[in-house]
Amino acid sequence: MPEPLIDPLLLAERRGRFLRQLGGAAAVIPAAPLVTHHADVEHAFRQNSDFWYLTGFDEPGAVALFLPHRSENPFVLFVEPKDPGAEVWNGFRWGCEGAVAGFGADLAHPRSELAERLGGYLEGAEGIAFRVGRHPEVEPLVLKAWARQLDRAPRSGHAALGLVAPCPLLHELRLRKSPEELLRLREAARISAEAHELARQVVRPGLNERQIQAVIEHHFLEQGARGPAYGSIVAGGDNACVLHYTANNAALRPGDLVLIDAGCSLGDYYNGDITRTFPINGRFSGEQRALYELVLAAQEAAVAAVAPGQTAEGVHDTAVRVLVAGLLELGLLVGTVDGVIEQGAFRHLYMHRTGHWLGLDVHDVGAYRLGEHHVELEPGMVLTVEPGLYVSDRLAVPEGQPAIDDRWKGIGIRIEDDVAVSEHGHENLTAAALKAPVAMER
Repeated sequence: MPEPLIDPLLLAERRGRFLRQLGGAAAVIPAAPLVTHHADVEHAFRQNSDFWYLTGFDEPGAVALFLPHRSENPFVLFVEPKDPGAEVWNGFRWGCEGAVAGFGADLAHPRSELAERLGGYLEGAEGIAFRVGRHPEVEPLVLKAWARQLDRAPRSGHAALGLVAPCPLLHELRLRKSPEELLRLREAARISAEAHELARQVVRPGLNERQIQAVIEHHFLEQGARGPAYGSIVAGGDNACVLHYTANNAALRPGDLVLIDAGCSLGDYYNGDITRTFPINGRFSGEQRALYELVLAAQEAAVAAVAPGQTAEGVHDTAVRVLVAGLLELGLLVGTVDGVIEQGAFRHLYMHRTGHWLGLDVHDVGAYRLGEHHVELEPGMVLTVEPGLYVSDRLAVPEGQPAIDDRWKGIGIRIEDDVAVSEHGHENLTAAALKAPVAMER
């Protein structure tokens, strides 16, 4: 019998906070389903992160109910029951008894009984928290139960007043990582950084991008991770100017740079996300070094800006100002720093944001702004910091900006670290992946 991957006491504490946030509303949170890859073969299962955060239960098709309006048994799971015949084919199931004993459910029922029991469990709730449009098997059951309450309201005198999304409440909780979560993110960062260091040691002209991908992902698995957190990017030369390049099937050519964007996902789904860029033959050209040092300066300035009270927007603005000032100095842009930024005249060279939240999802949940106000960084938040420059003919040069000389084209550079906000500043979780120019050469 496997062991649960998350401490049941930690899960109980998370559920307690969520139940308090719900007030008098009941929440219905489904697990992820199996997804067919081809014919009768499924993709490797990946649990829904919201469901996982609250339950730690790693089986498909389950449904969790959170019922703060009930003084007894506020956490109920519907799961696939034990079935030796099915388990011979598809592996171990916890079943109803295991859901209670291993995961702290107050009650557990077979998944097949959800339609029969759901209405009774939702009775008396002031509202229903359920994410519409994502769970086609469960949604009709929730809507039917709610409609029955509304039909009976004139006689019973009560009904759930509305159907709301649980996401704002739950994602607010997930945005601030606990000490236990930070430990897991440090572990994902460690494995991911080691993989980048191994990749840099083996890269040489003539290898295929996919061979480098194999080195990285082999290390992920060897270290006990589930595998890559997302499609690993190994992009040589001009391929690096495609932001989400994942073909990884070209030969690495002498004189080019290679951009590697890869991170692992642990067994409990916490992720690393690192990008490094370096010369394939071990030496930067003059143009490559100039742009690399500029991106590095922008990245280091942006990382240094991460602190309580700052915002993700402020971190991005810090990187943009450094990049634009450097591009003006190199002659790739003309004008003033403020003027170029105001016009957005740099976006043919730098077209994405400088980072994103990181956690159970690589692009993790949580708002960046609330109305007109940007969300201030607080201890426990974790974000990536990843400015870049991509010089190619793919995007038109804005009017008034200089044409790009061929000597710059085909250079794509991104440098990315995972940064946790601490009480007095920040912690760079991925500092073990080197990035100084001298370390990138050999």
